[in-house]
Amino acid sequence: MRINDTHILMEVTKAFYAYETALMEDDLAALDRLFHDGPQTVRYGIGEVLYGIEEIRAFRKGRGGSPQRRLGRVEITTYGDDFATANAEFFREGETRRGRQSQSWVRFPDGWKIVSAHVSLEGSHA
Repeated sequence: MRINDTHILMEVTKAFYAYETALMEDDLAALDRLFHDGPQTVRYGIGEVLYGIEEIRAFRKGRGGSPQRRLGRVEITTYGDDFATANAEFFREGETRRGRQSQSWVRFPDGWKIVSAHVSLEGSHA
């Protein structure tokens, strides 16, 4: 198995940063395109547990946008041609705690999609 094939890594990196841009701009259509449209997709947030794309969509629609943040260290790793992980540290505006985000990405016929995501803040017990 090839790990971090240059071409595949560039594709996933582009998708990851497209996600970050969509998140900061509250572009719900773009966020929706970047998550796998299925009941198997999971997103664990700081205060929510969401199973399936419909729960994820409802959360995003009701949230009114993500708190603004800047990224710290980002580690993206590809495994073969169709699977990747993205792990990032982030820092919210006005927040001293470091946030962490992990995503599992899968290549589908219509592009790279997040199938699993987890977001947390250091010291958060919410």
